[in-house]
Amino acid sequence: MQGPLESLLAESPAVAVLGPRQVGKTTLALAVAEGRPSTYLDLESPADRARISEPELYFADHADELLILDEIHRAPGIFEALRGTIDRGRREDRAAGRFLMLGSAAIELLAQSGETLAGRISYAELDPFDISELGGEAIDAHWLRGGFPESYLASSDTTSLRRREDFIRTYLEREIPQLGPRIPAETLRRLWTMLAHSQGQLLNAASIARGLGVSSPTVNAYLDLLVDLLLVRRLQPRLANVGKRQIRSPKTYVRDSGLLHALLGLGDKEALLGHPVLGASWEGYAIENLIDLAPDRVEPSFYRTSGGAEIDLVLRWPEGKEWAIGVKRSLSPRPTRGMRSAIADLEPERSFIVYPGEDRYRVAEEIEVIGLPDLAADLAG
Repeated sequence: MQGPLESLLAESPAVAVLGPRQVGKTTLALAVAEGRPSTYLDLESPADRARISEPELYFADHADELLILDEIHRAPGIFEALRGTIDRGRREDRAAGRFLMLGSAAIELLAQSGETLAGRISYAELDPFDISELGGEAIDAHWLRGGFPESYLASSDTTSLRRREDFIRTYLEREIPQLGPRIPAETLRRLWTMLAHSQGQLLNAASIARGLGVSSPTVNAYLDLLVDLLLVRRLQPRLANVGKRQIRSPKTYVRDSGLLHALLGLGDKEALLGHPVLGASWEGYAIENLIDLAPDRVEPSFYRTSGGAEIDLVLRWPEGKEWAIGVKRSLSPRPTRGMRSAIADLEPERSFIVYPGEDRYRVAEEIEVIGLPDLAADLAG
C-alpha cells in the first residue's frame, strides 16, 4: 500500500490511514516517511500530546516536514488547528503532503475530520494481510491465523493463538474504555463471541439482547462500536426491483478469520475442521479478502429473498456492473437452485463460485468455479 499512500500524499494536504490496532499502520507510515523530512508523534503518549499543546505553533515550526500523527482520535480538538494550518499552507504554496494521520476508530475519525477538513483530507484503509500479498500457498495458514502480522508471522499456531487472545483482551480492557462511556468488558466479549458463533447469519438484535440481558438498542450501540473499530463487518442486503419479498436485515461477520477462531477457542486446523463454524468461517474469510481487494468505490452486499434465492456476495461497480459470488467449502461445488434464481433476478455481468481448490472451470454457461487466489487476482487486476 506504500505506493498508493504516497500518491495520496502527493495530491492532498492531509491523509488519514484507518485500520485496527496492530495492523501495521505505524510501520507503513514510517516507511513512507523515509527519505523525506518528517516527525512522528504518538498521541497516546502524554509527552507527545504535550508537544502539541499549542498545535498552531507546533505545526508552523514543522511547516516543511511531513507530520505523522498516530492515534489521532486521542486528540479530537486538533482538527480545527489542522484546518487553519492547511489553509495557510495552500496560500503559501504548500498544498500537499503536510499531515499523515493514523487512527483505529474509523467512524469517530471520519466524523471529526469530515466536519472540519472537508475538501482537505483523503482517506485510506489499511487491512490485515490479504491473500494477494501472501500467495495461494499460504491460504490454510492465513485462513486459520488471520491477517494481523503478529498472528500470521508467529512461530507456531500456539503462539499465534496467544497473540490473538492478547489482542482481544487489549481491545476489551484498554482500547474500548478509552473511546467513551464505560462498556462492561465481559458483556462486550460475550457479544463478540455470540457474533462469532453466528458468523455470516442475519443480524437478530432482539435475540442477542435476550442472551446478553440488555436491550436491543444497547446491542446495536455495541455492534456499532465493533464495526467502527473495523473488527466486525455488517454486510447490507442488495435490494432489487424483482417483485419478490427480499431479506432486509444485514449479515454480520467477524472480519478477521484469526480473531473469529480465537473467540471460539480454535487453535489449529484440526479443531477448525471439526467445528460447526467451518463453512461460515470459510465464507467470511473469502468475502473479506474479496471486499478488501475490490477496486475503490465498489459496493459489497448480499442478496436473499424469502423464497430462497441467495448470493453470498454481490460486488457492484459505480458504473452499474455487478459480479455475483457464491462461496462453497467443497472441492466439487455445484450451484444451488437458490443461486441460479438469484442470478436470474440480478443478471450480473459475471458469476462465480469460490471454493478451496485450484482448478478453474465452468459449471454452467454463466457460472465459473474458481479458487480464491485466482478471483482475488481478477479483482486486483
